[in-house]
Amino acid sequence: MATSAMLQINRQSRCHGVFARLRETARMAQAQVSRAALATGLALALLSDPVHAETAAAGTISVRGEARVSASPDMATITLGAVHVDKDAVAAMDATSAALRSIIAQLEALGVAGRDMQTANLMLTERERFDQDRGAPVSIGFEARNTLTVRLRDLDLVGRVLADVLDQGANRLQGLHFGLQDPSPLENKARRLAVADALARAKLYADAADVPLGPVVQISDIPASGEPQPRMAERAFIADAASSVPIEAGEIEAYAAVTVVFAIADPR
Repeated sequence: MATSAMLQINRQSRCHGVFARLRETARMAQAQVSRAALATGLALALLSDPVHAETAAAGTISVRGEARVSASPDMATITLGAVHVDKDAVAAMDATSAALRSIIAQLEALGVAGRDMQTANLMLTERERFDQDRGAPVSIGFEARNTLTVRLRDLDLVGRVLADVLDQGANRLQGLHFGLQDPSPLENKARRLAVADALARAKLYADAADVPLGPVVQISDIPASGEPQPRMAERAFIADAASSVPIEAGEIEAYAAVTVVFAIADPR
């Protein structure tokens, strides 16, 4: 009986050992399946992302290219006008309007086309002062303001125009800006040079890293702020209304920047 009991215990122990090994084997198999599924999922996710897919397929070189080019301006924009104050609102506006009519007539006589003149601001405001005796503001008159924006396509006229409009009643000069009638050629030249700069940089980096440079994968334009800007400070000052006003136009500068991604070619 004792021997029979011992044999039964040994058989049970062997069964438990077998089951334990089976459970361990099943657990390890499940873990391997989970790791394989995770790796597959990551690979699919990376390949679905263009950036990671591109990186996984082949290395890339990303560079920034820049360029600045300049040219002489061929247009000037002047903002000028007249301001008059009178106790009567109508009288103030009439005086300002008369000055603007004379200014426009003189500009037309100098060859400025109507399409190059535009009213920029027209205002009539009441002027007040604080009356100590009354303890309240009181009206002291009205201020009329009329502002005109003028484009000059002949830069030789700029000094003459500034002097002549003063003679015709202009008493406000709010700005003088030089520019280009068509900035596109200058901007496109800067863009081409920016791409060439990026290519030169990429070749340098590829040579330094001893890898073959492949084709362009992507080009991204980095937007510039605003239109081409004056390269030199513009100067305009009024010396004498009866003489021409000295003007220095300087140069206009255009800036362009791009980011270019190149593939690293297969060395085989």
